[in-house]
Amino acid sequence: MRHLRPLLLLTSVALLALSACSHDSPSPTRAYALGQKAEAGHLVYTAYEGQWLPQIGEGTSARVPQHRFFEIRLSATNTGAADAIVPNATLEDDSGHTYEELSDGNGVPSWLGFVRRAKAGETLLGMILFDVPPQHCTLRVSDESGERGALIDIPLSFSAPPGMPAPDLDKR
Repeated sequence: MRHLRPLLLLTSVALLALSACSHDSPSPTRAYALGQKAEAGHLVYTAYEGQWLPQIGEGTSARVPQHRFFEIRLSATNTGAADAIVPNATLEDDSGHTYEELSDGNGVPSWLGFVRRAKAGETLLGMILFDVPPQHCTLRVSDESGERGALIDIPLSFSAPPGMPAPDLDKR
């Protein structure tokens, strides 16, 4: 019995160490409707509306997409105590195809930018841009570390939900 005590103690310590190293399972990704506040860690997003565009600009300098340009009016609030990077979003269609946010917002009024930093308590507000075939999509947003995310349903009806006016970007 005396020889079993050190072995039992060593086994207990090893089990404690292993349990301390185990990771919690990630929380499920929540889905939100257009106009609802979508929480992803310390970032809170709201998608207000979307607009399909056949081109941006006019004449010979017009930008023409491969599919269609899709602008989404989005706000992102940093509720954390420190500055945070606001990651780029992706669009997912019902077939599982993903579309990355475009890095060039040339010609998009109130473009939110591609590299975004929000100070503690700051809300960023503007447009993000995609090149995607017109269809029902879901906007995937994430926290500053990319570990926690949220989904925002973007229907093909692009008006703001009743009682949810889109903010005026010119009064920032």
